[in-house]
Parts: sequence; structure tokens; C-alpha cells
Amino acid sequence: MTRPADDHILPDVLQPGLALVFCGTAAGKRSAAEGAYYAHPGNLFWRALAEVGLTPHRYPAEEFPRLAELGIGFTDLAKFHSGNDSELPRDAFDVPALRAKIERYAPRWLAFTSKHGAKAALGRAITGYGEQPERIGTTRVFVLPSPSGQARGHWSIGPWQELAGRVRGD
Repeated sequence: MTRPADDHILPDVLQPGLALVFCGTAAGKRSAAEGAYYAHPGNLFWRALAEVGLTPHRYPAEEFPRLAELGIGFTDLAKFHSGNDSELPRDAFDVPALRAKIERYAPRWLAFTSKHGAKAALGRAITGYGEQPERIGTTRVFVLPSPSGQARGHWSIGPWQELAGRVRGD
């Protein structure tokens, strides 16, 4: 699915002073249809945020803009395409645009919600979850296991707990 250049599938939630920005690859079909990040009921994202204490309770996906009040933002690598990663065109990921946004807004942390997204953005294979040696501007980079139901075989809450502790400064 392609849209005009001024009409992102999901809007960024970015502003100065954020503690954490989550970056996915592209909106899934359900997320695109509902206009909300991580909207599929099989996606563990919203449950994980509450479980690790990044949010005080489990938010419904449609309330994603409210997380900016908690210091949490959102973006993705493919702003004009939706679907599974295997369905996206080769040029769907706009890494220069992501880097420019992160350098502009300078959140403390950028967390990729998959190794695939991190690999595309960092330009190298990702061997493990957790903090990465690269920074984007002053922003520290973290890689999480995908919360997608399609990636359930790779799911672990551990890296999410580690990220929450780092964001809180534990």
C-alpha cells in the first residue's frame, strides 16, 4: 500500500525531551486499518510495556499518542507502506529520514522492535538483543525481540525488562 508523500500510514509521535522512541519496520495491515501502532490483538507490544513498567497500565493501541506524556514516542522505517516485511518493496525503508528525525528530536533511547529493523537502520547484522554500540546523534540504540505474533518463536520479555531498567536509570 502506497500513499502520497505527505500522508504517512501512521503518524510519528516525536518531540524534544522523549526518553524513548520505539521504531518498527512498517505498520501491519491491522495497524494501518486502525491507524494505531501495534494494533493486532496478537501483538505483545502493549502488554509488554505494562508488564515491564514502562506504562502504568496496559494502554489500548488507539491511545498511542498519549504515551508522549510518559516520555515515549513512535516512528517506523516505512512511513508510506504497510504489511509484512516480506511484502514491502525494496525501497520501503527510509533510513536517512529516520536518522534525521532521531538526530533532530534526540530521545535518550531508540528501541527497534525487531532485529530486521535494526539491521536496516544500522547497516549491519544484529547478533543479539540489547544496547548496541552505535548511537544516532546522542541517542542510544537498543534492539528488542519483535512483539509480533508472527515472531512468537523469538519472543522474550527479558530484553524489554532490560530496556525498561535503562530508561528508568536502574
